[in-house]
Amino acid sequence: MPEPETPRRLDLPDVPDWKRVSPRYVLVEIVGTVLFGLALCGGGALLWLVVGLEWAPYLIGAIVLVTLLTVLFEPRRVRAIGYQLRQDDLLFRRGIMFTRFVSVPYGRMQLVDITRGPIARWLGLADLKFVTAAASSGVLIPGLAEADAESLRDRLVELAESRRAGL
Repeated sequence: MPEPETPRRLDLPDVPDWKRVSPRYVLVEIVGTVLFGLALCGGGALLWLVVGLEWAPYLIGAIVLVTLLTVLFEPRRVRAIGYQLRQDDLLFRRGIMFTRFVSVPYGRMQLVDITRGPIARWLGLADLKFVTAAASSGVLIPGLAEADAESLRDRLVELAESRRAGL
């Protein structure tokens, strides 16, 4: 008797459409990746020019290659980020190959914070971070429009207060 085929993705039948981050967040990630790659290339150039390591140009080439590949995958990686407000918790997902799902009950939320980096602020984006009693379960939803981040923060605080009060 043949075995039933296993699904390729995690099946969450009670979760309707995922809310996604802003497509402009791709630019934030690309700029960060390119700046990091440039900093690493600068370090490789110092190794080559100051220390005189003969293999440093190969290191710089590898850094450039990895940076370019990372930039090519950024749009797909950003599209994989999503969240869903459910009845009792917030469900968050991210990742392409290694997908991570985090479910945070509203009653366990202790801190809801909005942060804006310089590039994200210029694009009108913000990151929403919330922390629970367990320090390892903090979740960061990046790339939300500022108005969406503020309304989501207010909604999460309201839900957290009502759950803690037992309503």
